[in-house]
Amino acid sequence: MKIATFNINGIKARHKALPAWLEEQSPDVALLQEIKSVDEAFPRDLIEDLGYNLETHGQKGFNGVAIASKYPLEDVTRGLPGDPEDVQARWIEATVVGARVVRVAGLYLPNGNPVPGPKYDYKLAWMKRMKARAAELLRTEEPIVLGGDYNVIPQPEDCARPAAWEKDALFLPQTRAAFREILNLGYTEAFRARVSGPGHYSFWDYQAGAYQRNDGIRIDHLLLSPQAADLLRDVGIDKDERARDKPSDHVPVWIELDA
Repeated sequence: MKIATFNINGIKARHKALPAWLEEQSPDVALLQEIKSVDEAFPRDLIEDLGYNLETHGQKGFNGVAIASKYPLEDVTRGLPGDPEDVQARWIEATVVGARVVRVAGLYLPNGNPVPGPKYDYKLAWMKRMKARAAELLRTEEPIVLGGDYNVIPQPEDCARPAAWEKDALFLPQTRAAFREILNLGYTEAFRARVSGPGHYSFWDYQAGAYQRNDGIRIDHLLLSPQAADLLRDVGIDKDERARDKPSDHVPVWIELDA
């Protein structure tokens, strides 16, 4: 089972690139972020015509997450628990019922800039809520995959120029500590379980030829419960997507699990 995460940075802008990637790479499950569309306006046919089931949790103009799956999706829930007043569309969960049953969560973690300020306070509070939900999911003792745009640079090797990010919400010590707290519950960060060393990124800014210079950061992650980590076969980053026509500033990151 191939599961990918992809921040598409707007379905309207990616209405050609996203179906092309789905056809070419054929993930069984795609966790999408920043769809930037309300549910009723999302062009479902673009995905459903390719044989995918689709569940969205949208929001007008920004945010928004979705799950596309070749397998049936059951027990779909929307919104991260813990704050009933939080209306930002950043979390969606579903059970993928294939040859193996896997619970997936697609997430778009807050950016948090500028620092200090209410946006960073929201980011840390959101991560605390995510930790609580991640702990609940572990107690099911099922294969769990938490995939999405985390807006977290875990280590200096995950950015081309660490000094440039020292005061950014994505790289502050408090941010990385909150990320490690989630990992330390018992999750495995899939990419680093298989690939070490610098130079592996999932985001490049549109400005100043960042992609051409490989001046990137790695902020799109897939975290696996022990039951899912035991099934891990392969990982990868579809870096070449960034070089295509009208690309997102993110590229897909994927894993393969034993079926």
